[in-house]
Amino acid sequence: MQADPPPPTEFRITVVGVGADGWPGVPERLRRIVLDADVVLGGHRHLAMLPERPGQRRAPWPSPLREGLPALLDSLALDGATTVALASGDPFVSGIGTTLVDLLGAGAVRVEPAVSSVALARARMGWPAERCAVVSLVGRDPRLVLRQLAPGHRVLVLSSDGGTPAAVAALLADAGYGASRMTVLGDLGAGSGSDAGADPDPDPGSDPWARSESRLTATADGWLSDPPGPVPALHVLALELVGPRGYGLTAGLPDDAFEHDGQLTKRDLRASALARLAPSPGEHLWDVGAGAGSVGIEWMRAHPTCTATAVESHPERAARIGRNAGRLGVPGLAVVTGRAPDALAGLPSPDAVFVGGGATRPGVLDTCLWALRPGGRLVVHGVTLETEQLLADAYRRHGGELTRVAVETAAPIGTFTGWTPARTVTQWFLTS
Repeated sequence: MQADPPPPTEFRITVVGVGADGWPGVPERLRRIVLDADVVLGGHRHLAMLPERPGQRRAPWPSPLREGLPALLDSLALDGATTVALASGDPFVSGIGTTLVDLLGAGAVRVEPAVSSVALARARMGWPAERCAVVSLVGRDPRLVLRQLAPGHRVLVLSSDGGTPAAVAALLADAGYGASRMTVLGDLGAGSGSDAGADPDPDPGSDPWARSESRLTATADGWLSDPPGPVPALHVLALELVGPRGYGLTAGLPDDAFEHDGQLTKRDLRASALARLAPSPGEHLWDVGAGAGSVGIEWMRAHPTCTATAVESHPERAARIGRNAGRLGVPGLAVVTGRAPDALAGLPSPDAVFVGGGATRPGVLDTCLWALRPGGRLVVHGVTLETEQLLADAYRRHGGELTRVAVETAAPIGTFTGWTPARTVTQWFLTS
């Protein structure tokens, strides 16, 4: 999808972070910036806290935000208006700051952050930054939490709304992590804390900034059977995970981690392929002839910013890929039901491509090679003589590495034990 053109480069916007204590907590220097601006943008709650300022235009964020924001920014740029935007806490923590930089560029956006909800949550829990993970579920699938499963692991979850703790509790209980401790830290930075069970907003009609911090604690199982109290809309969810050992994040998950019908790149071959595909932060993979989606799923598990598109021609397998991705904590895996090479048209350009099936179809290899970005990696597997011949010819024309991988596993032979071979796989690897 083509990005909207940015407003003229001379346009500038200042984003001021506001803590849970509202306008009284904004430093005097930043108050002057806000009150001297021609235009102030923000949510209704932020705009309502401001004192009267004759002649100042105050505009709420458009809805939907991403679609409506370019036109609003264009109009402000044409007017030459000095513009300030209000945001909660640190605008770069799942906030408007990221969106504005994406649209305008970093040089056009000046951010004045307040203390972030993440920093306040770590302080309240006594968790050093290097000993806990942060997962944002703001507008995202709660199953992202499942990638973090490991006994003793600590996770701070940026919740989407008051229903997030219950959704996370259900996921944890389903995964055998029902004994995990969940702590909801409400209205961080608003004032002195209150104990579990206290009403986070005793008078909904009162000043929305006149709140105090609150804390609710329960295990995931306990949250489902007896919720500890009403959940504030603004909160961070702290998880102390208790459960069985997870799968880990290195390549080569057990085959039984995936639901499949036999069309699966097996564990040892998958680890070999991923070692050559070499997932790096922010990179995108095509998993062509994806089967159960195992390669694309493990690619995305390697780093939270890795993305992938799985292409599978069988609708049942395509649906199965989506279930596998959600259960293994990468629900953002894009699944395209179709047959390569036609189904590859219009996909985001890949940094790496894995072809696990369908390599002999005319145009598949050429399309994948042409689509790779500079420095991209291609791995193709074949088990038939026809595919092996194709890969030998590709190796002759393009170079790279051509490898035959044979895996044998020990299995009973009567009262003895012997080796059972799997089909030998030919693997072609190329760096563009």
